[in-house]
Amino acid sequence: MEGNALGLETTGGAERHVRPVGTAPDGCARSGFRHDALFYDSAEELAAVAAPFLLKGLAAGDGAVIAAGPQATEALREAVGNDPLVLVLEQQALYRSRTPTAITTFRGLSEQASPGQRVRVVGEVDFGVTVADRVEWQRYESVINHAFAASPLWGLCVFDVRRLSDAVLAGARGSHPHLVTAAGRAANPDFVDPATYLAGLPVPDEPLERTPPALAAEDITDFIALRRTVRRLLSAVDGPADLIEDFLLAVDEMTSNGTRHGRRPVGLRLWTPPGKLVCTIRDAGPGPADPFAGYGPAHGEDLSAGGMGLWLARQLCDHVALRRDAHGSSVRLTTGWT
Repeated sequence: MEGNALGLETTGGAERHVRPVGTAPDGCARSGFRHDALFYDSAEELAAVAAPFLLKGLAAGDGAVIAAGPQATEALREAVGNDPLVLVLEQQALYRSRTPTAITTFRGLSEQASPGQRVRVVGEVDFGVTVADRVEWQRYESVINHAFAASPLWGLCVFDVRRLSDAVLAGARGSHPHLVTAAGRAANPDFVDPATYLAGLPVPDEPLERTPPALAAEDITDFIALRRTVRRLLSAVDGPADLIEDFLLAVDEMTSNGTRHGRRPVGLRLWTPPGKLVCTIRDAGPGPADPFAGYGPAHGEDLSAGGMGLWLARQLCDHVALRRDAHGSSVRLTTGWT
């Protein structure tokens, strides 16, 4: 790990330059997450609004980060004069992986900031190509209002209205407390409380769930035997070994959660079509009550306290969907490859 323009550490995907960490000139602490949105329709508008946001931060001793797509990054870097003190993160490495990657990266940057320093980020989320991708990143945009609430991050999320779908733009208006335009920063009247926002997001349909599974276990009592059966089935799958092993671990975690924290009967269904793995674990209990469950360790960094299952599953699978109905709750794990 190396130093970067913030005096922080990062794990890669960035331009790296070293500079002593600054503090606010007035000596006041700048704490508490700020989460703004900029809707733009030209590179000129993006640069005119977002570049001063970064430059003012540098002048005040704040860190400055660009985490955007190639076109937006090029426009912003030119607008800030290719200032070597601005840290550039690769959009694909950050936003085309899984949401815990972005959460962990930004939390790490904020935790390394000195007292009195903010970290300003111009971020452009890649909402993917599937409905499941879009919904998960919309969920992320709302979750971070809670997950980063006490952090010194100041996020300016930018949305290109020329290419993003109406669904993405509508979701963005509901997940950002403030809007930024050339006229300034103002409260967003369309902002929705994160818990309410998350409850309103749909669970994407998975047609495989309406087909016969490769494995169906209706009332799990022998967890070890089930694991052996799942491993045997997955060993015959023609796919990347690391993804398959990660998926097996996620199935273990969620099945264990169901047997320890849920209510009998605990059931499992597994589908293994070419290029994809889907597993649904159901129990008769109500499921997690916390709408933010699984977007961070339930008990911080104390792994001995438990509460890691959903957080691990979100890191190990492409998508994790939680559902409730009159019969109980379920978690659906999905991983795919090309």
